[in-house]
Amino acid sequence: MSAPPDYYTEDKEKALSSVEDEVVYAEVAPDRVIASRFGTLGPLLSRLFASGVEARGVERVPENQRESKNAWNKSVNTVLTTIPVGVLAQSIYTLSFGNAVATIFCFGALGGIATAFIATLGPITGLRTMIITRFSSGYCGGTIYSVLNILTQLGFSTTAVILGGQTLANINPGTLPLVVGIIIIGVCCLIPCFIGYNMVHVYERYAWMVTSVIMLFLWGLGGKAGYDINAQKPFEDTGRALSADILSFGGIVFGSFSGWAPVAADYNCRLPADTPAMRVFLLTFFGLFIPICFVEILGAALMTITDPAYINAFADGSTGGLIAQVLSPWGHFGQFILVLLALSVIANNIPNTYSTGLSIQALGRPFAIIPRFFWVFIAFVVYTVAGVAGREHFSVILSNFLSILSYWTAFFIVNRSRGTFHLQAEERAAWGLQFGCLRYAVKVSLLVLGEDAVDPVMSSRLPLGIAGILSMCFGIAGAVVGMSEVWYTGPLGKMAGAAYGADLGFELAAAFSAVTYPPLRALEIKLIGR
Repeated sequence: MSAPPDYYTEDKEKALSSVEDEVVYAEVAPDRVIASRFGTLGPLLSRLFASGVEARGVERVPENQRESKNAWNKSVNTVLTTIPVGVLAQSIYTLSFGNAVATIFCFGALGGIATAFIATLGPITGLRTMIITRFSSGYCGGTIYSVLNILTQLGFSTTAVILGGQTLANINPGTLPLVVGIIIIGVCCLIPCFIGYNMVHVYERYAWMVTSVIMLFLWGLGGKAGYDINAQKPFEDTGRALSADILSFGGIVFGSFSGWAPVAADYNCRLPADTPAMRVFLLTFFGLFIPICFVEILGAALMTITDPAYINAFADGSTGGLIAQVLSPWGHFGQFILVLLALSVIANNIPNTYSTGLSIQALGRPFAIIPRFFWVFIAFVVYTVAGVAGREHFSVILSNFLSILSYWTAFFIVNRSRGTFHLQAEERAAWGLQFGCLRYAVKVSLLVLGEDAVDPVMSSRLPLGIAGILSMCFGIAGAVVGMSEVWYTGPLGKMAGAAYGADLGFELAAAFSAVTYPPLRALEIKLIGR
């Protein structure tokens, strides 16, 4: 005979309480847990944590350690690395200024909305983004997304250090080697990420004030040099070729926004659990949309300058050379501004570096028990070496990287969104609305720490991830048939464009995943029960 409903519910609650006791110490005092784990290195680690280095990794942030002062910062995107995205509109896709601006606004809004939604999950759960993915894709699916996110953040970081190094090298050509400039930028990014969450937010909270003024300087100096918004018109494609250019550039713009989705909750997980979701959504959306559009449109505008000196500067030194030429009328003060602009990439690269460490920890227990700052250092080494190796191919790396980035973030956002709706329905039925997200957060925190065997009730609640992984595969299939890159064009991509096809990768990736996830998840629940 089955147990009465009240008794069964009470039994589950008791089991849950005992499991919470198992992990509460790791959540409340991660510094002590790490110090005790490493034996003779314990005292050194304790002193390191006492000096201000963050000990917390992917463990859940308890409610009594939340604070309300930190939200998404504009500094992340009011930076030098955002300018080249706008430059690509004319240098690669030959779009006129008007079409470039319209594409940035439209595709940027889509990416901003998607990323802002993911950000709202941080305060609710107190977890990092890659851990939250296990709600919809299970442990295996979450691990796959962690790998993709590691590669994404390392790619972002590589482009950032290359561009920062290029700009430093162009301040006084011939005096500072590009390799040295890349290493300088990498080291400057490492320091705040090594220290941790609070230092990241302190830097980001104030850096935007300086960089915003610099961007206004660039707008003004560019205007003095002479914008010609019709300069690109004779070179712009027409008909299907123009549509293909807009779709392909739109995918890059979408990627520049949605690339933050896999880390969006990382920087909101310490907000109080009762923080209004709409507040987080709006702060994140406008914190992305306003600065990215403002700076990407600046990049597109600078490419309309027809002065031969500016054209040659771009040809000889890429985006860094063009910006150096824009600031050249100000002489030594312009060089000083160029130094600040080169250093602005630090604000953009800090979240990439910090979240790479968290994503490595999210791969599983063998990685989670290693302190976060160690993985941050490894990430710094990898992207700095990659930047040195690829320093002469910045535009190619940027255009291909952002296109591919938009593919996987599209189906990631779809799966994460649908998984959230399924989570809400299941949790209301199982535990009640007021406890649902907290219970799931504790459960996933246990699985991160390798404690899933402690309580079968908790481990049995996490989805196996079959639906999430299969819909991910369908999303990849959509990207493959719709993509248009230099090295491959899918069949639908060829049909949509002219000579070189049109990049429909992220649109089809999202559509294929959105259509397949609901029935697959319903079938998974029916057959497996979770």
